[in-house]
Amino acid sequence: MTDPALPWAVRLSADARRDMDAILDWTLNRFGTEQARRYAAMVERALRALEGGPATLGVRPREDIGPGVLTLHIARGGRKGRHVVLFRVAAETRTLDVLRLLHDSMDLPRHPPPSPGGPDAA
Repeated sequence: MTDPALPWAVRLSADARRDMDAILDWTLNRFGTEQARRYAAMVERALRALEGGPATLGVRPREDIGPGVLTLHIARGGRKGRHVVLFRVAAETRTLDVLRLLHDSMDLPRHPPPSPGGPDAA
């Protein structure tokens, strides 16, 4: 039996890694090194929060985006951020598979993550 106190694993897909690189490149070019560093730390805090599992405060089910998709906005704890973490749960391995990191102004259902078990699945 799995210990519920143990942290969940958070695994980024190739798409999520590319999203992160693009977000930080854009931030660096627009706002400079220090702001890119701060924004990267904010995204990392949101990803670490997901180690609490799918019941983490702020997680929302988003079946409109895709089957089993959940989201967590990175703006947490009074911080301002504009991106959303899209993920799926692999309960049998206590893993949260991060599918994409998308800007919150996007029409998220128009940018569906890969299907579970698809070629770019986490």
